[in-house]
Amino acid sequence: MDFSALSPVALIASLMVASTPILLAAIGELVVEKSGVLNLGVEGMMITGAIFGFAISVETGSPWLGLVAAMVGGAGMALIFGILTQVFLSNQVATGLALTLFGLGFSALVGQSYTGIKPPPFPRLDIPALTEIPYIGKILLNHDYMVYISLGLVLAVWYFLRFTRKGLILRSIGENHTAAHALGYKVIRVRLLAIMFGGACAGLGGAYLSLIRVPQWTEGMTAGAGWIALALVVFASWKPGRLIIGAYLFGGVTILQLNLQAVGVNIPVAYLSMAPYVITILVLVIISSDRKKISLNAPASLGRVFHASN
Repeated sequence: MDFSALSPVALIASLMVASTPILLAAIGELVVEKSGVLNLGVEGMMITGAIFGFAISVETGSPWLGLVAAMVGGAGMALIFGILTQVFLSNQVATGLALTLFGLGFSALVGQSYTGIKPPPFPRLDIPALTEIPYIGKILLNHDYMVYISLGLVLAVWYFLRFTRKGLILRSIGENHTAAHALGYKVIRVRLLAIMFGGACAGLGGAYLSLIRVPQWTEGMTAGAGWIALALVVFASWKPGRLIIGAYLFGGVTILQLNLQAVGVNIPVAYLSMAPYVITILVLVIISSDRKKISLNAPASLGRVFHASN
């Protein structure tokens, strides 16, 4: 084992890349949950975005069009969930799980003819004067554009929820949808828009995996990233700023286990591979032990059914 081969600079730069798909999916789910809806279909929307983005990128030769297609695919899947839960009042948990199962099967069907194909390369930030700065240049200024877009999106959501009137309306619906409806706010419309935004973000996170991080199409390639994104929202106490810390923590665990395998650490590969998910479970158990704190931070109407006649 040669631990000198592990470069801290490379590890930090790699964890930013590994964290991006989880961060994108989590920020979308945070907005959905802030509106009072629990969507467990993040994994299904991510894998749908992964194949939609990959297919369109390969067919058109444009990775940017691929990202747009991924957002449309994820938002479309989310709209199905939204109509079923908000219009037909189906159970949110069962519908979300069904959405994940459907997304996994649908993506496998669509992706059969794309296995083994390489997508067009995605552009990176390349400013020689900046990227050559010791340490900082390699860690912060030498990534693909989506890394910076994801961070900007978190900042935009934080500003939207905290300082805008529409953000206040969304939060008020998540806290008490009956009172918001009595004040004349369109609860179902706002929730459907929030659900579609969450789906678009999840699709974008999936496309990041298939177009940039890997890049290739593999059946089931999200490998539980959607479930980690769901856990991350709870870990962050429904606060956008904390999502970055949480995403980088989980991304760091993933990158560390890959690098430990590379240097030949004498631990079975299966144990290292399951490390990110074990950490996720442990974090949720620790957080859940303080139920009072969770109840204070979680939107009061989260998961509750709303009917206009209530």
